[in-house]
Amino acid sequence: MINVMIVDDQNIIKEGLAVLLNNEEDMNVVATASNGEQAINQCKTTAIDVILMDIRMPVINGVEATKGIKEYNNKIQILILTTFDDEEYIFNSLKNGASGYILKDSSPKEIGHAIRTVYKRQTFFQPNVATKVVEQFLEMAQETKKEKPSKQIEKLTTREVEICKLLSEGKNNKEIGEVLFITEGTVKNHITNILMKLDLRDRTQLAIFSVKNLS
Repeated sequence: MINVMIVDDQNIIKEGLAVLLNNEEDMNVVATASNGEQAINQCKTTAIDVILMDIRMPVINGVEATKGIKEYNNKIQILILTTFDDEEYIFNSLKNGASGYILKDSSPKEIGHAIRTVYKRQTFFQPNVATKVVEQFLEMAQETKKEKPSKQIEKLTTREVEICKLLSEGKNNKEIGEVLFITEGTVKNHITNILMKLDLRDRTQLAIFSVKNLS
């Protein structure tokens, strides 16, 4: 079972999502929270696999809550619940360790798919809003191109660099494997090794690194 926590300051959204997810055979809503502070505290007392995290909330917003939770327990996967005008918040949440984002008006099937994707430690970017975030990544890359590329790239093999480039294009493990003619499991092992070599926390940080240095 995937243990899920829903974090949103609107009760109707929390309750609706809880009913929806509890109807899934492989999911169980084990906690809810109305702000980031409550979410951080819940993570210290409840076994949670995936968090559906709202961004704009009182006390502590979703961006700061994501940072706090990932610092406390990096194994918890965070999926941002967003609207179209939250792009700056989305970007900062990803930098803080979120594994992706999904719109609040998504279908039950899409929400379930997103949760299962991040549970597998893969990133989920909803296509109809991904462009906005990619543009911010590219802008950031342009700003940093004036600087020398990180010497950490020298730690990587040719195959690892290829994987980083494909990751920066938004490809998942399966798609990377198809391009390089290797198995999805081999891609996963490569990414694990890359994260260790570069001393990075997760795929999102690796994607940012790759955009900065290889795009």
